[in-house]
Amino acid sequence: MVVLIVLSLSIVSLDLTSRTHNITSGIKSVANSVYSPLREAVVDVLSPIGDFFAGAVHYGSLQSENQKLQEAYGRLRLQQEQDAFEKNQLLQLRELMQLKNLPSVNTLPIVTAQTQQLGSSNFTMTITIDKGRSDGVLVGMPVVGAGGLVGQVIQSFHHTAVVRLINDGQSKVGVTFGATQSHTATVDGQGPGSPLMADLVPPHTPLHKGEIMYTSGFDAAAFPPGIPVAKVTSFHAGAGASQLTIAVAPEADFNQLAYVDVLIWEPAA
Repeated sequence: MVVLIVLSLSIVSLDLTSRTHNITSGIKSVANSVYSPLREAVVDVLSPIGDFFAGAVHYGSLQSENQKLQEAYGRLRLQQEQDAFEKNQLLQLRELMQLKNLPSVNTLPIVTAQTQQLGSSNFTMTITIDKGRSDGVLVGMPVVGAGGLVGQVIQSFHHTAVVRLINDGQSKVGVTFGATQSHTATVDGQGPGSPLMADLVPPHTPLHKGEIMYTSGFDAAAFPPGIPVAKVTSFHAGAGASQLTIAVAPEADFNQLAYVDVLIWEPAA
């Protein structure tokens, strides 16, 4: 009887153990079924985050490379601008050399100066140059640039001088023009932004667009003869006018005034 009870208890125990194992296995199976999609979902969520941090590291590297490229590009642009500036300076000096071949210029001593400052107001136009009395530059001396006459020295200091440009409102230059340079006029400055005007030319005087006017060099003239001053851009005669209205443009390139030549020449007293 006792044996049967023990066997029964064993069977019950075995049965309970089996059931417990089955239940536990079932729970593990259910847990795996639930966890697997969750794990995949978490991996899917975390993967972009990992990619983001990897991209952030990459972004820093790209930013550094981009900065290096910008610096290299900046150095290249600066070099190109310096080359262009130096090329422009050489061009101006070459044109000054060509101007020195003019008969009225090549016999005169010349002081080449560099422009330090441009002075401009509503009616005045001047430049300051880096040569002065110690270099032989005196008040009244003509100044030429690339292409022709630039102006005249109006102030001279020890190491600098001020030049009134021919488009200054107070500038007046006596000129000649025509096939035999027999016609005369006065080229007057009108201030910044305004064309030069040639006055005192009677109506019916032979004239054409593009005609070049030169310094006259007459007695007591402010400039030696034969320096290109201006080119005719337009002209007309009003009804009953006593003279032609003539607009002219400077022959000197006022956009290229980095260097100018002072002619060591003084007007006759």
